[in-house]
Amino acid sequence: MEKIKLLLVDDEEQFCKTTSKILSKRGYEVTTAGTGEEAVDILKQKAQDVVILDIKMPGMDGHKTLNEIRKICPETKVIILTGHGGPDSAYSSSELGAYDYLTKPCDIDLMSSKIRRAYSAARTQGDVKKERLAGDVMIRIDDCISVTEDKTVREAIQHIMRSFEGSGSGHLPIPVFDKNNRELTGILSIHDLIRALRPAYLSAPKPSIADSARYSALFWTGLFTARTQSLANKKVGEVISSDAPPMADESTSLMEVANLMQTHGSSRVVITGMGKIIGVVRERELFFEMAELIS
Repeated sequence: MEKIKLLLVDDEEQFCKTTSKILSKRGYEVTTAGTGEEAVDILKQKAQDVVILDIKMPGMDGHKTLNEIRKICPETKVIILTGHGGPDSAYSSSELGAYDYLTKPCDIDLMSSKIRRAYSAARTQGDVKKERLAGDVMIRIDDCISVTEDKTVREAIQHIMRSFEGSGSGHLPIPVFDKNNRELTGILSIHDLIRALRPAYLSAPKPSIADSARYSALFWTGLFTARTQSLANKKVGEVISSDAPPMADESTSLMEVANLMQTHGSSRVVITGMGKIIGVVRERELFFEMAELIS
């Protein structure tokens, strides 16, 4: 799958470094620039699909840089990043030809969604605007950290923590494959772990003892720690939902994806292409698409 070439322009070095690292893990080919002048030089040498451009920078500010970008490569979509001036600055940028804007600090999933939308818009420029498909909004499976069902819960939690570090907001889906790492058996979620944490007898019919005794503070004390420790060495295959997540082809419409989520009671749909698993669409991706269409 072709990587989206992204130029990130911001004079805040730490922001650039962190955001570039996260977006690279998401599968983007990221180039960074600390000034408007540097961004213009990069674009003269190498075309970019999308530019994320900070408004307030020393020297050539975002508005001037945007104007130069429009002269050099008018087909490149520019997303304005503003922590200064808010919507007013973003509006003046749209007058100069910016595609969209984000406000700092911004959710990395929202940023990723806007980058993909800008990329899609550039590819279909001049065509009748088409509704995006599952493959356009999915998280690529290559960008997810997967585990096999014979791994322990302890190991899976370590994987989830790594996904938090790399995703910028919220954890990425954790695909679970069979022990041969060939067939998808499920998607591990935090909800699965919490469900497994809960003792089965709490769902059983109440015994004849008084509720006050069963649910007293003494009853609950230490139970969370004990259950967590007992869960640590269980296999992932024992805690994931027994129902495999629904699947859909990358060409599936988003309405069909939404319908699959509802009819299967699932918050995720696995996306396939050319007979292989290539991504996952979560409720979050559909929400951002809805927000974009309504705004």
